[in-house]
Amino acid sequence: MVAIETTALTKRFDDVTAVEGLDLQIEDGEIFGFLGPNGAGKSTTINMLLDFHRPTSGSATVLGYDAQEETDAIRQRVGVLPEGLELYKRLTAREHLELCVRMKDAAADPDAVLDRVGLSDDGDRAVGGFSKGMSQRLALGMALIGSPDLIILDEPTSGLDPNGVQEFRELLQAEAESGTTVFFSSHVLSEVEAVCDRVGIMNEGELVALDTIDNLREHAGSGGTVELTVESVPEELSLQQFDGVTDTTIDGTEIRAVCTTTEAKMSVIRRVDTRSTVTGIVVEETSLEDLFNEYTNGEQEVEEGDTKRTPEVIA
Repeated sequence: MVAIETTALTKRFDDVTAVEGLDLQIEDGEIFGFLGPNGAGKSTTINMLLDFHRPTSGSATVLGYDAQEETDAIRQRVGVLPEGLELYKRLTAREHLELCVRMKDAAADPDAVLDRVGLSDDGDRAVGGFSKGMSQRLALGMALIGSPDLIILDEPTSGLDPNGVQEFRELLQAEAESGTTVFFSSHVLSEVEAVCDRVGIMNEGELVALDTIDNLREHAGSGGTVELTVESVPEELSLQQFDGVTDTTIDGTEIRAVCTTTEAKMSVIRRVDTRSTVTGIVVEETSLEDLFNEYTNGEQEVEEGDTKRTPEVIA
């Protein structure tokens, strides 16, 4: 079953188009990362999926239900961690979870959830005394109430320390292994790269890339580099004869090749190894941050550029 599907989904606020013509499918059991600069349309898309915003045109389904007509059925089967969720300062963590259990009529054990998100020793503390990271852990626990089929998370690692981020990653992977679909937006690109099956990149309201990270590297022509240290540089290497090798440089006894594919890297290594003694090899892949910058005209997460990129959606 397709967990999330949008067709030509569009949202306009007066003369501003926040999301335009979004076609997207998220498969059941997938961990999907939703990326883009601030103002790219990520949160607006999530709000339309949850019927917090009504689309100007187009449609969306969540777990097979119409996102605007069958919201009650969706909310019973979806866990949500919205960005900037405000908790009730006078209630304890346990009371927050108990409230979620009643609202979803779920057979969930608050103590088990507290333990799962690392708050087992803080269940009876008022949330007003929680750090930002602790509040984020609790919000994640609330999203897990009722064993949802789909979890939608907007900036879920905000406020978490490195240990918390690692635990979050493991939790998402465990959820996916149990069959839960995970859809999350994040500014922490390293975390997206570590856990996601696929990513979608939004820019100025449009989906400009959609694929696995490896396929995005290949499509962008930026698979990474291979650097070889040799005893002596041989003549007539002709490394750029290989498909996928886009540039080569030699500096002393170091040979560097920019490659678009893993196969090209291996060809370079074999070629040099047959003509010289290789004493060192360093292989680097293009990071998700580099890909993000390429698909968004080099915009940083806190910036909005002035230029508009032609959509380049990868099926």
